[in-house]
Amino acid sequence: MKQQAAQQYPTAAVKQLRNALAGAIYDFSANEVPSLCSRLGLRDGDREESFKSKFKYAERRLIEKSAAELIPIAQRLLEEVDSYDVSEALAKLQETNQASVSELTRRRIMALFDKRPFSTEFQDLDFIRRVWPTSRMSSIFENTPSEHTLDDDLFNAIVRNFDWSNREVLEAVGYLTCSQRQFFRFLEEVTSPLTQSPEAQTELAAAINDHLRHDSYRLIIVRRLSGSPVYEVQPAALGSPADDAISQALADFDPDTVHARWTQALDRRDTDPAGAITLARTLLEDVCKWIIVEAGETFEEKDDLPVLYRKLAKILNLAPDGHTEPVFKQILGSCQSVVESLGSLRNKISDAHSPGPKRVKPAARHAQLAVNLSGTMATFLVSTWEVRKPNLTKEAGT
Repeated sequence: MKQQAAQQYPTAAVKQLRNALAGAIYDFSANEVPSLCSRLGLRDGDREESFKSKFKYAERRLIEKSAAELIPIAQRLLEEVDSYDVSEALAKLQETNQASVSELTRRRIMALFDKRPFSTEFQDLDFIRRVWPTSRMSSIFENTPSEHTLDDDLFNAIVRNFDWSNREVLEAVGYLTCSQRQFFRFLEEVTSPLTQSPEAQTELAAAINDHLRHDSYRLIIVRRLSGSPVYEVQPAALGSPADDAISQALADFDPDTVHARWTQALDRRDTDPAGAITLARTLLEDVCKWIIVEAGETFEEKDDLPVLYRKLAKILNLAPDGHTEPVFKQILGSCQSVVESLGSLRNKISDAHSPGPKRVKPAARHAQLAVNLSGTMATFLVSTWEVRKPNLTKEAGT
């Protein structure tokens, strides 16, 4: 049996981890360095070598280790010290070959904060401190005192001078280049119920998911804190065969509006049930209007979904009264009931109307039901139109 090939790590990531480890070891006294390196599994040495240069002492021994050997060394060191640099370098190395969120997605999510604060509950600097250990990170400016930290930079820019945008703050803390683990920590903290008001939390989570989904990740509700959702970034579950079939059919029909509405509804089934229910109804309204127009008919702006569906059912010969076979009458009658029920569900528990004091709050299962029914009905209508369109076009031309 052939042995499995060794994991290949990027040279730059390996070098970054070695430098981070050497830097963390340097923070110990020269007397402590030899015994520390021995505990980490590095080659023995004496204090005389350590006193000449602690960094070189560590570097000479670390360079003898492969990338795979550096990982447990870093893990052992992190049991003794809290080093952000080592933790970040280790995370980047371990994320090799992991599905990554692109820089473009990071930038698009960054843009969400161009016109909004990082938090509705904390001052911006206090929020940043919850995510990044700024007091232990180096200043971004050259020729500053050795004790000057990134926290000092941020305090001067955010609190004292008010001259950095949120984009500049994120660039300063390394948002664009940090490990994916640290990036996900930011997303989970910025959507935390401790960080955002309920309204801002729901809106922001949905907006972030609109971008994350392109890289096969999404914020998922993993638990509740005093009734409010707590999000965690997880790989997006592969769509079910039904989801994929509906997506293909609607993309073929109209990729810009109809299919976009469907994907938005899918994205919000778990994170924003009320919004997903609204999108489920709007999806059916879109399909009905598109086909009615393509068929050369008209509708009124005031027409709601049940009215639009009845007009379309007549065009497509889907009205129950137009059939004599009992089973077809029953199926088509059920289709009409589904459409009317979706309209009623949307009116009762979606985000389309004022909630009132006794309104029922939709759960994820309600949204899943609404979105799945809407997608199935939309696909049925589109498929029926594709079958009947040639005959209707021929009749219109005669």
